[in-house]
Amino acid sequence: MIKSFINIFYIPELRKKVAFTSALLLVYRLGGHVPLPGLDRVVLQRVMETYKSTILGLYDMFAGGFFSQASIFALGIMPYISASIIIQLLGSVVPYFQRLNKEGEEGRRKIIQLTRYGTVLISLLQSVGVSVFLASQEFQMAGGAQPVVPNANFMFYFVTIVTLVTGTVFVMWLGEKISDHGLGNGISLIIMVGILAQAPHVFNIQMAQIAEQPSAYILTSVIPAILLMVVITLFVVMITTGVRKIPVQYAKRVVGRKVYGGQATHLPLKILTAGVMPIIFAQALMFLPNTIGSMFSGSLGQWFITNFSPDSWIYAIFLAILIIIFTYFYTAIAFNPVDVADNMKKNGGFIPGVRPGKSTADYIDNILTRVTLPASFFLAFVAIIPTGLMKYGMDPSLAMFYGGTSILILVGVALDTLQQIESHLITRHYDGFLKSGKIQGRSKRKY
Repeated sequence: MIKSFINIFYIPELRKKVAFTSALLLVYRLGGHVPLPGLDRVVLQRVMETYKSTILGLYDMFAGGFFSQASIFALGIMPYISASIIIQLLGSVVPYFQRLNKEGEEGRRKIIQLTRYGTVLISLLQSVGVSVFLASQEFQMAGGAQPVVPNANFMFYFVTIVTLVTGTVFVMWLGEKISDHGLGNGISLIIMVGILAQAPHVFNIQMAQIAEQPSAYILTSVIPAILLMVVITLFVVMITTGVRKIPVQYAKRVVGRKVYGGQATHLPLKILTAGVMPIIFAQALMFLPNTIGSMFSGSLGQWFITNFSPDSWIYAIFLAILIIIFTYFYTAIAFNPVDVADNMKKNGGFIPGVRPGKSTADYIDNILTRVTLPASFFLAFVAIIPTGLMKYGMDPSLAMFYGGTSILILVGVALDTLQQIESHLITRHYDGFLKSGKIQGRSKRKY
């Protein structure tokens, strides 16, 4: 494996992609430390400590810690993901978007452009909520109640809104450039880097708690957290790389003096076709109730914040339901049984005992539905683990980092990126990361 990583730097194209991706991710991390103007940083830090167990703490993790710092990238990439969800939902019910999906590359460009417009609109709405939220916060200190925004006038709201929207558009641009010219999915990599950026903070909390109660804390929190992370990682890899093989037979065809076909192969259906996207989509929607709650004061806003926090079972139930729905929804978008059946029929392929055409499409769809069900329940169960850990008494920062959502995203994005790197290595006659083994869906996938 070490030799395979070294081989990356022997391939000029792959070396440039790695350097380009690393450079843009570095720009994202450095730019996120530029703060919004007009804030009291000390008071802001004290206030954000009180929200670490709420949905804002989870949002802060997805934003790479920039939300708690009130930086120019405080909204992160979540407005873009929310816009993507809306556009894809419209593509299932609105005829105009359905036509765009069928227009090939030209339709894809129009959908991307509409997603960008949606990102600007959503980030505009969220920036208004963030500016109102910051202006309304204060902390009781020695000299009395100190506001986060000492001078909350029109200029503060205007500058904050413009800065946050511009920062979101810039992060969206970085993600698209990484996807086009770098390695992996740029949006997913930005989220992954943001989660990994929380690791030093999490380890610092652990070291402080170990120093207070060395033996007790290690037995009750450290060891269970590490074991949980290992188990989740193991099952995520198994679910992500697992496939259901459908046997396919190709009839013999005589073209001139040559005979084509006649071989038996299989169609690999991934158990988790949707990958980590259902988690990201569901989390993006779960931020909306708190965004709405932040715009209202009094009991209504407090009800949203209390009941839709990561340590609430109401939040966990809604999150699990959304993950199951989005798993099936994204699977339907990513894999079309009708197209697969048509391609098999054109090439003389058939599934033994199943008629070509519609019967084949129905057969594949039935199998895909059945294998997706346990995968969706697995994603939902892993995603609500942090809620159980916080109910158990674990620190919210530790629960969110070692819990389900962050590990799912980290492992899923890492596997996708490694798959791209491995395909480059094998194409240029280098060994992949594994010379043996049964990691289906990567270098040993058959069609």
